[in-house]
Amino acid sequence: MMAAQTRTAGSQISEENPKLRKPSGLPIESKDTSPKKASESGKDSSLSPSGQTQLRARQLALVREVEVNWYLKLRELSSEHTTAYTTGMPHRNLGKSGLRVSCLGLGTWVTFGGQISDEVAERLMTIAYESGVNLFDTAEVYAAGKAEVILGSIIKKKGWRRSSLVITTKLYWGGKAETERGLSRKHIIEEIVRAMTHVINQGMAMYWGTSRWSAMEIMEAYSVARQFNMIPPVCEQAEYHLFQREKVEVQLPELYHKIGVGAMTWSPLACGIISGKYGNGVPESSRASLKCYQWLKERIVSEEGRKQQNKLKDLSPIAERLGCTLPQLAVAWCLRNEGVSSVLLGSSTPEQLIENLGAIQVLPKMTSHVVNEIDNILRNKPYSKKDYRS
Repeated sequence: MMAAQTRTAGSQISEENPKLRKPSGLPIESKDTSPKKASESGKDSSLSPSGQTQLRARQLALVREVEVNWYLKLRELSSEHTTAYTTGMPHRNLGKSGLRVSCLGLGTWVTFGGQISDEVAERLMTIAYESGVNLFDTAEVYAAGKAEVILGSIIKKKGWRRSSLVITTKLYWGGKAETERGLSRKHIIEEIVRAMTHVINQGMAMYWGTSRWSAMEIMEAYSVARQFNMIPPVCEQAEYHLFQREKVEVQLPELYHKIGVGAMTWSPLACGIISGKYGNGVPESSRASLKCYQWLKERIVSEEGRKQQNKLKDLSPIAERLGCTLPQLAVAWCLRNEGVSSVLLGSSTPEQLIENLGAIQVLPKMTSHVVNEIDNILRNKPYSKKDYRS
């Protein structure tokens, strides 16, 4: 899968062909799925946008269960033969596409080719794969391209079936030359929507999505794809954690309801802020201590950062009552949102990854009562009066 990324603030946006040239794109493995209107799908018009998203997710899960049971019976197999059964890792559809992804994925930002050795990277991928993770995320800019190479080398070395994996990468920040970065035809063959359609038609990717795009940009890409008979995006990669909720909980449900775009979220621990390691300052061995992450250190020691740490202390008793760690609670909190297809984990040690994967066991404990408790502590639940039903 391939995704297009948005440029950082201060960068200039080309005026050429604005409909076909958007500042970010993500290649994935996807199918062109046209979502039905609410009136056609039989949805309860009294449900809120988030309620309709959850209802649709449950309906898809039931359909998937019927399909799996039919296939297993046809092949004279049982559910014990499935990866989801043997590992306990739930899988969800990526948006309204037919692509099934593990609800937890492994990201490679900062770690692969940078913070960790190739040996540790291999161990992390092995732990993830054996735990039922089939989604691995990278980008051409991660470690100046090394992350992609390391990930590919590990897959080849381990001999894992390519058909059992979903690999997502992102384009925009490529090389140093002007022609090696951006989303121009020179860089990825053509301007965004047309380029991604070409990439998929050539068999280089199966789906494409976006990363850090606004809802308006995603809708524009979808409209252009429909207008010119091209392939629209199937998902958006967005930051989502206890302290960052607006986009995933308000904006993306609208896109899911209208055009079937799903959510693949990253940074469930807010770059380590929710891990608990920064409760008493910035440890020397932490990510925030690195020179290139001065911005993270400044965020942690700011007044808002101190308020967040106090809220995390208030959340600790809930984690203890549920028999889990604070990071596990935070990841399970992200997963409790049925509009999220997959949560990408970023770990620098096997111990961290194993701990975070344990959030799967906490998910059944995330009752509405527990979620309300968390909301009462955070006091940042977004609210929208808009009715996105079509």
